[in-house]
Amino acid sequence: MKRIIIYFLFIIALISCGSSSKKKAVISSSKNRTALKSKPKKNSDYRKVNSIINYAKTFNGTRYKFGGTTKKGMDCSGLVYTSFKKENIILPRTSRTMATQGTAISLKKVTVGDLLFFKTNKRKNVISHVGLVVETKGSIKFIHSSSSKGVIISSLNEAYWNKCFAWARRVL
Repeated sequence: MKRIIIYFLFIIALISCGSSSKKKAVISSSKNRTALKSKPKKNSDYRKVNSIINYAKTFNGTRYKFGGTTKKGMDCSGLVYTSFKKENIILPRTSRTMATQGTAISLKKVTVGDLLFFKTNKRKNVISHVGLVVETKGSIKFIHSSSSKGVIISSLNEAYWNKCFAWARRVL
């Protein structure tokens, strides 16, 4: 029985940032993907969001490691999973299943703490990457773990991320 559980956990770790979603959220069809200000969240949510973002930022510069969830190495869904877990919010471990959580939102309503999902594999029409929104002033900026640069903050205005963007969801 232990072998089956270990095998199952190993398989989940292997597919963490390369997965698909059966449900697709509707996003704004606007070509201009610049964030607009949204209503502030409740005080308790605001504190949680700040804590989650600050914790995620402690991993800035951490190298990419497929299936990683520590400062020794982190993948995209591991960063989001670990950051939310710090506030006792348990999300699924893979970007594919994370993409089904919470509420679908348009980019016009994106605010800090929301999740952005991407389809980075040209041959597959599946969610394969996730990032956590850390700023919405001027442009949407998100923290994520890039396979080439590790944990970094990027802008949705960057051509690559803008092209791969699929949808946004709000968990808090």
